[in-house]
Amino acid sequence: MSKVLVIGAGGVGSVAVHKMAMAPEVFSHITLASRRRSSCDAVAASVKGRTGVTIDTAQIDADDIAATTTLIAAVKPRLVVNLALPYQDLAIMEACLAAGVNYLDTANYEPRDEARFSYGWQWAYQDRFAEAGLMALLGCGFDPGVTSVFTGHVRKHLLDRIDTLDILDCNGGDNGLPFATNFNPEINIREVTAPSRHWEAGAWVEGPALARRQRFDFEAVGPRDMYLMYHEELESLARFYPEIKRIRFWMTFGESYLRHLEVLGNVGLTRIDPVMFEGREIVPLQFLKALLPDPSTLGAATRGKTNIGVIATGEKDGRGRTVYVLNICDHEAAYAETGSQAVSYTTGVPAMIGAALMLTGQWTGAGVFNIEQLDPDPFMAMLNRHGLPWQARELAAPLAF
Repeated sequence: MSKVLVIGAGGVGSVAVHKMAMAPEVFSHITLASRRRSSCDAVAASVKGRTGVTIDTAQIDADDIAATTTLIAAVKPRLVVNLALPYQDLAIMEACLAAGVNYLDTANYEPRDEARFSYGWQWAYQDRFAEAGLMALLGCGFDPGVTSVFTGHVRKHLLDRIDTLDILDCNGGDNGLPFATNFNPEINIREVTAPSRHWEAGAWVEGPALARRQRFDFEAVGPRDMYLMYHEELESLARFYPEIKRIRFWMTFGESYLRHLEVLGNVGLTRIDPVMFEGREIVPLQFLKALLPDPSTLGAATRGKTNIGVIATGEKDGRGRTVYVLNICDHEAAYAETGSQAVSYTTGVPAMIGAALMLTGQWTGAGVFNIEQLDPDPFMAMLNRHGLPWQARELAAPLAF
């Protein structure tokens, strides 16, 4: 029996659970838990209607280690899939250790009171998971996640050595709203407003947020402005691929999004420090999150495609080579299958795939692992079978910027 406990009933959690239900040969029993059981019940109803599979639901405050440990002990899963907020990663890891269960997540830990995400806090659990004979898999979404697997595929099959790596993330979707984020608004805005940072010549190079822009023509989307920014997989890729001289991350943003973000920042609504309002403390960004549309409700209105991939330069058989590995995902097709738009889909499907590989013993180990440390081949094969087909091509020349 391959029981799994999924924590987090947002868009990503919904996609992951739908896709798990479509693979009953791997996931024999699914429990979905979240702070609001009503959210889990809504997902469960959708799963039942689309797949005929019944899943269990539960209410849990994942910040409460003791309560989470009790829930894990009651469900008795072989794996806990953490699709909750990154603030809760360490608490859920602690609960997994206490209950003796393997762990998987899609986003690295970030303190609530500081806009700084890093794998360092979770890497510090290496010895404890190893000694317990348990496996913790970090960053099993799309970016981080699939982009790291793409890098592993490039290094294993396409290049003998990687010199430079550029990750390009384009969401060409349009939901018709003047300002809305495609995943948790609080996490999205903290990430986007952070200083840019990339790896070059053995050191981190920092700069102002969204200050460096390039134009790129994305297949199935068209020309878009993309901006240099820091993203969490840069930290693990720089650690596990020390041969790479330069690693950068680029993400596209429209003018309307950036204009709204600038105004919101100017009036203080993107602040994460508490302010006094009518005799009580509030965090402006959390208040803004309450005003913005819930990303899980945007699926029906979103049109267009995403295009996310990696461009790597290096050497193959003694000659210079540039390769591009990418996935294109359609928002409407994702919604038709799972009831969620493509940004949730491209994160939820990899979480399901990573969970399946752990449960079937294709990915094993004791300790804390990033996804690029594992064999990319079975993951790449499952992407093609489960809705995220990829393509690889050789480019005539490296990026000119």
